[in-house]
Amino acid sequence: MTLDELIAGVEAAPRGPRVGAFFDFDGTVISGYSAAAFQQDRLQRGQMSPLELGRSLLAGLDMKVRGAGVSSLMRIAARSWAGHAEDELEQLGERLFAKRIAGMVYPEVRALVQAHRRRGHTVVLATSATRFQAEPVARDLEVDHLLCTRLEVAGGILTGEVLEPVLWGEAKAQAVRELAARRGIDLRRSHGYANGDEDVAFLEVVGHPRPLNPDAGLAAHAKERGWPSTRFSSRGRPGVGSVLRTGAAIGALSGAAALGLGVGLVNGRRRDASNLAASLGGDLALAVAGVRLNVTGEERLWSHRPAVFIFNHQSSFDIPIIASLVRRDMTGVAKKEAARDDRANSANAREALKPVIDMLQDGISFAIAPEGTRSATPRLRQFKKGAFHIAMQAGVPIVPIVIRNAGDVMWRNSFFVRPGQVDVAVLPPVSTEGWTVGDLSERVARMERLFTETLESWPNGRPATTGGRRAPSAARAR
Repeated sequence: MTLDELIAGVEAAPRGPRVGAFFDFDGTVISGYSAAAFQQDRLQRGQMSPLELGRSLLAGLDMKVRGAGVSSLMRIAARSWAGHAEDELEQLGERLFAKRIAGMVYPEVRALVQAHRRRGHTVVLATSATRFQAEPVARDLEVDHLLCTRLEVAGGILTGEVLEPVLWGEAKAQAVRELAARRGIDLRRSHGYANGDEDVAFLEVVGHPRPLNPDAGLAAHAKERGWPSTRFSSRGRPGVGSVLRTGAAIGALSGAAALGLGVGLVNGRRRDASNLAASLGGDLALAVAGVRLNVTGEERLWSHRPAVFIFNHQSSFDIPIIASLVRRDMTGVAKKEAARDDRANSANAREALKPVIDMLQDGISFAIAPEGTRSATPRLRQFKKGAFHIAMQAGVPIVPIVIRNAGDVMWRNSFFVRPGQVDVAVLPPVSTEGWTVGDLSERVARMERLFTETLESWPNGRPATTGGRRAPSAARAR
């Protein structure tokens, strides 16, 4: 079963919260295991003793060879956190989510979750992991309920004990049945997603079991029961092709820059050199990386120049994307200028921005990410005012460029590019005539809402596969 067929099945389901969508976490929502990120962090910080490491390896081997449950591993992890404050673990979970786990989320699962949300279904993440591992992902996906293994806390400090049951096997299935009874969810009409044979009981609870990336054991069960399976290849370790394409893309950018420099030295015109490097480098990098652009509103890239082009920032690959789109008479702005807030109204700040204003008035456009830095997920970070101050002071329009899924081809912390299509919507230019410092906050908020709405309701009518809203409050944990 393809992703499109999965989503079509969701869209054909009845509307409303009585239909549940139950997702396993490790290996299903994310590629790999969240516990590995926590263990690796402790190893790097020298916080894991050889004895604990040995016990963890033996427990993991026991799971692999004899099919033992995850309880032993959970108890080892719980003991290692004994004496730590609960909020310390929450902060660790958030840090590891931004650093690593966010990039492990399958974009296809994001699409599935959003398909269920569009139908008004009750979305649940059910996992043997702790809330410190799973809650940041649940919050980012706007999951309604989080069912997870709980650790004992006394006075805000972890005791090192696990509160039974560990949500594994039949215990997870029972937790789903209990939640469904409390929330009035009709399990016969509900959907379940998992990847391991330990979740057969969990999948049997729902009327529409859907194995995702099933291991050998679950694949055999699925075949016996006639459950349609789906495999994704958008995450995990990059193949040789991705490594070679990434090297070729870097080479293309470097070669275009060198060629542009040569042209500039020959004719003495820096702008020609910059234009050649941007347009040729961007086009070549996209081509050799196997990345295609699907652009809506491309004519708006040329209708109002010079301008301040603003774009949402998910990926290092945003740079060749913007270069290929804007192509000529364009440069970027350093973070310190882009991040300027109300301070940009001071005399010193205006003086510091004067070279930028002069270049705009000389016909050079600027490309700026108002979030200030790359987002760990497809959700927007809060917009800063720097780009808007610059456009207002120079008297040039702002051209919004909304990039939907650059993080799918190259996530924020990844070194490798994957082939794929990136959707881009160029929105109508926004005049800054009549803008004042006093109303700038509302104008920035309005632009942020415009990006959010575009990400949620894509201009060509195709359902968005990545969300635009910043993360809401935490999902409710069991």
